[in-house]
Amino acid sequence: METPALHTRRSVLALALTAPLLVAPAAQALAQPPSAQWVSAPYTYTVQKPYNLATSARYKFEGGVHTTWVYDYDQPHTQGSPTDPRTELRFNQEYSSGSRAWEGEIYIPAGVSGPTVVQILRGSRPDGTRATDVMLNVTNASGGTLRKDSNQVVATGIYNKWFKIRVEHTAVSGGRGTVKTYYNGALKLTHQDEGPATRYFKNGVYHHGSGRAEARFRNITYWRQ
Repeated sequence: METPALHTRRSVLALALTAPLLVAPAAQALAQPPSAQWVSAPYTYTVQKPYNLATSARYKFEGGVHTTWVYDYDQPHTQGSPTDPRTELRFNQEYSSGSRAWEGEIYIPAGVSGPTVVQILRGSRPDGTRATDVMLNVTNASGGTLRKDSNQVVATGIYNKWFKIRVEHTAVSGGRGTVKTYYNGALKLTHQDEGPATRYFKNGVYHHGSGRAEARFRNITYWRQ
């Protein structure tokens, strides 16, 4: 979980230098692990945003809340990339085996539809394999719906309120591991990952829809076993 004073000072430096940001040393995390096997760990991240804009044009950290937003007409993160526009916190901690978890509270304003708000990206992977192990996407159905990919519903009625998401991943070197998604403490989905890769967590808005996409995050904690 972030310490606001520490985070604010480092956020200013990150915005000025576009450098990774140290967020929360394990000793300062206030969240309690779901079991004695999990421990909170320090993490750093880089803000990914449209390449032609300043970080402050699409991201802010205020009062302990990360606010990320993007428009459908924005440029990609890298000039010339065919990917959709994004403003995301890209975790710098990469792993290929072992257990890791992202946990945080998320707020989605009413009407937002189309963005991925949490994902595990397979940065280094075999050719022809999928780029992600999980993508949690928002649509405007049923008062705001959170889904894995486009079909597996995690929760409905998510607009205009804070809710907690936890994504646990046990990666297996040379094989397929397991991903679990929790909503407000309840296990909602369990599925296999996409096989061997070096991966990392991301949260924010990776927008595949129209108009403006926004997501807010607080009390982010990075766990490991």
